[in-house]
Amino acid sequence: MEVDGPVRVRRPGRGTTTGDGTAGTSAGVGVAGGGEVGVGLVGYGLAGSILHAPLVGAEPRLRLHAVASTRPDRVHRDLPAVPVVATPAELLGDPGVELVVVAAPNTAHFDLARQALAAGRHVVVDKPFVIRSAEAEELIRLAGEQGLVLSVFHNRRWDDDFRTVEQVVRSGLLGRVATYAASYHRFLPDPVRGWREQPGPGSGVLYDLGSHLIDQALHLFGPPATVMADVRAQRPGATADDYVHLVLGYGPLRVILHAGSLVRATGPRFEVHGDRGSFAMHGIDGQEAALRQGRRPGDPGWGRDREDRYGTLTTDLGGLPVVARVEALPGSYEAYYAGIAGAILDGGPVPVPAGEAADTIRVIEAAQASSSDGRVVEPG
Repeated sequence: MEVDGPVRVRRPGRGTTTGDGTAGTSAGVGVAGGGEVGVGLVGYGLAGSILHAPLVGAEPRLRLHAVASTRPDRVHRDLPAVPVVATPAELLGDPGVELVVVAAPNTAHFDLARQALAAGRHVVVDKPFVIRSAEAEELIRLAGEQGLVLSVFHNRRWDDDFRTVEQVVRSGLLGRVATYAASYHRFLPDPVRGWREQPGPGSGVLYDLGSHLIDQALHLFGPPATVMADVRAQRPGATADDYVHLVLGYGPLRVILHAGSLVRATGPRFEVHGDRGSFAMHGIDGQEAALRQGRRPGDPGWGRDREDRYGTLTTDLGGLPVVARVEALPGSYEAYYAGIAGAILDGGPVPVPAGEAADTIRVIEAAQASSSDGRVVEPG
């Protein structure tokens, strides 16, 4: 999968954004036609077919130029007009590919992203970013040297419930937050086949659902001072972790993150408690389910959920207790790739800068060490 020499897609006169999300001012990024970015997608499994391909297609300033996949029939069924190549090397040999989206298994993220950056391409990596924080640092360094955009697809920052929780927290309605609890549960009593549930680096629920929960928490509160974790396999026959309980310490604030695979009846998805009030939301954002059903951003009702999923705010006004329903903000996965297009074409901010995604990997590493050693760990 190696590529001989970098393939440049630059043109002077445009601003750049480097891998850590900071603006650059040297060489610009040129795009064929001046206003459209050619995208090469690596991988057409669940993430590539359900999330990345439809969302790239929904952004008018991006164009899905080619897909590297060992499943050409599946790609052609969904995207009959999009060329399919057999290997990432073939994709990187095409000068029409200016942005590479890595939607391969977790263990391949680092090598594929490194090759794409070395070939002068902007890169989006599906979550989790990489397996080890040292790999993240290497990719950030390479993107910075090249003046390229490097971002990680932590799409659940744009869930309707998390967007609503974020607005409530940042508005000050709850006062000083003391406890933030988020869960991501499933009921899968029998382990399923597939690389996510096989033993090995990057598999298991900590890297999968856990990376979403950690990224959301860090987006709200920044990197924690301490991590305490219990990570294990609960189901008979499970060979990768399927249960995660994390406590992130921020001085007096405690962030509690929980994911399990044996939860038939779930409680609140989010609970946030402060010295002025509490806020809770139930259920799960519906955008991924809508994409599976063939719906797309811009369809009627996209990103909006039922009233029974609205949040509940408990506080007081002038000493009078108040319990109020809070309408969820619309979910907006399409905002991620709109931001990517803006970062490449306009030098705008990078959605989910690689440096923030690297912090998530550091918390995962700290959680593994904490669970293994039975101690509180300070992320490195």
